[in-house]
Amino acid sequence: MADYQVPLKDMNFLLYDVFNADKLWQSLPTLAERVDRETAEAILQECAKIAEQEIAPLSRNGDEVGVKFDSGKVTTVPGYKKAFDTYVEGGWTALGGDPDFGGMGMPKMLTAFHEEMLCSADISFSLYPGLTAGAGLSLAKHGSEALKNRYLTRMYAGDWSASMCLTEAHAGTDLGMIRTKAIPQADDSYLVSGTKIFITAGEHDLTENIIHLVLAKLPDAPAGPRGISLFLVPKFHVNDDESIGEQNQVSCGSIEHKMGIHASATCVMNFDGAKGYLVGELNKGLACMFTMMNFERIGVGIQGLGAAVRSYQNALEYAKDRIQGRSLSGVKSPDAQADSLLVHGDVRRMLLNMKALNEGSRALSTYIAMQLDIATYGTGEAQEKADHLVALMTPIAKAFFTDLGFESAVAGQQVFGGHGYVREWGQEQLVRDTRISQIYEGTNGIQAMDLLARKVAGSKGKLVEVFLEEVRAYIKEEKVDAMQEFTQPLAHATDELEALTKYLLTAAQASPEELGCAANDYLHVFGYTAMAYIWAKMAEVSLAADKDSSFHESKIRTARYFFARLLPRCQSLISSAKSGQSALFDIDEALF
Repeated sequence: MADYQVPLKDMNFLLYDVFNADKLWQSLPTLAERVDRETAEAILQECAKIAEQEIAPLSRNGDEVGVKFDSGKVTTVPGYKKAFDTYVEGGWTALGGDPDFGGMGMPKMLTAFHEEMLCSADISFSLYPGLTAGAGLSLAKHGSEALKNRYLTRMYAGDWSASMCLTEAHAGTDLGMIRTKAIPQADDSYLVSGTKIFITAGEHDLTENIIHLVLAKLPDAPAGPRGISLFLVPKFHVNDDESIGEQNQVSCGSIEHKMGIHASATCVMNFDGAKGYLVGELNKGLACMFTMMNFERIGVGIQGLGAAVRSYQNALEYAKDRIQGRSLSGVKSPDAQADSLLVHGDVRRMLLNMKALNEGSRALSTYIAMQLDIATYGTGEAQEKADHLVALMTPIAKAFFTDLGFESAVAGQQVFGGHGYVREWGQEQLVRDTRISQIYEGTNGIQAMDLLARKVAGSKGKLVEVFLEEVRAYIKEEKVDAMQEFTQPLAHATDELEALTKYLLTAAQASPEELGCAANDYLHVFGYTAMAYIWAKMAEVSLAADKDSSFHESKIRTARYFFARLLPRCQSLISSAKSGQSALFDIDEALF
């Protein structure tokens, strides 16, 4: 496996050339006090060092050794504790946290790149601090001052970590069916009882305490999701002097033996009358948890990107070194027994697919992160618009990036041929590790339904109009002749997306099943169209840059590849989306 190299040049290109992040930060008073270009560049450089030097070397051994479970205790992979301590010493657990409680308060545009680095280095390792960062967001937004002062400060310090406890054996996506109970006590605490499964980082030896955010219901709670509340349940009680006390009635019953991410502890967690504390309001737990889940969904999308980047780096190095066959247009390396794999059109197809999709995903992720920053720190119409775009783009970030991530992991494996299937090169690990990203934090099918049924149909198409108006305004303002090769197909794709949206909303009036049958195709049409918009912006900047720059020349040629070979995927997806629900529902269950 190639040594991981953080694509810092591309990250800085996006921040300062494409999205003018430094100017945006200075226009938002809260961020202007926290970050400037010099600070941001230093943060990314230091993060790159720890990702490349401390975390990436652990990935292979982490996969082969995995976490160990014995008598309720989980032991992480050798080297993880040392790397985690180094990570904590660098202050990385506080990067995006609330400054009032010890966080650094950095913008999402920076923390998203931080997440990508961790995921490319080792997805398993990234999950431990990632869950804590997400839990910190929920606690910062919904927790009482007492809870934030006692727990949030220690989470940002890296002394304590966190988990998210939603799923139960009988209740996955349908959380309204959960059975975990919370019994109110005289001291305003609650006794939480129930079993949760698939709990990432539910038990481990990296931190001295683990803070569980647990969904549960009071005995008299309303039925369904309207009766869910959120509780903070620490693994160890915390004394009044903030020292660690006795263990709470929380235990790990077992860990899962999984297809991938072997170094991440996926636990069955038992709460047997564990003392917990209400976060937010009673029966409003889902709203509180979704603050964390939306963060995690974008983070999981970045996991797909991170794996895809590593896959591309591995495959590209292998393709350059591996000699096999001769070019169809004539020998390219006459002094060698054969030409490199790069002379073959199909190998170039796979590599360029990965390159175009990776760079497009990183750019689109940065765009979404920018909307998150404006929604969080902006005001007025700009904030409202950004809030709408975040709602629209969150399911796309999760599902589209992870579908493309798995595609790129498999493509990299294919470039390796048989060597990609054996453990020696490490490529097969990426395929296994990234597969989960399409499943957890809401399967990609659920994300597609969230986009089409809840966001698009739920707003009667209004949210889509926000995006379409922005893209069309960009196309209208673009006057450079050289940009026509990008803006014309972008305009066509935008029109097609609008037409498909109207078609499906009309069809759904006759049969709501139309939405479920078309959702996956629709999400991908939207994803490719949004990526085309961002690729056009990258091409615009690169066309205006120094013509001798190989970096910008690569961008222009990769943009052309995207528009020629990848954006046309929308045509088949649109045909499939319009095929109707009858093709799926006219087959009786007995005929399956």
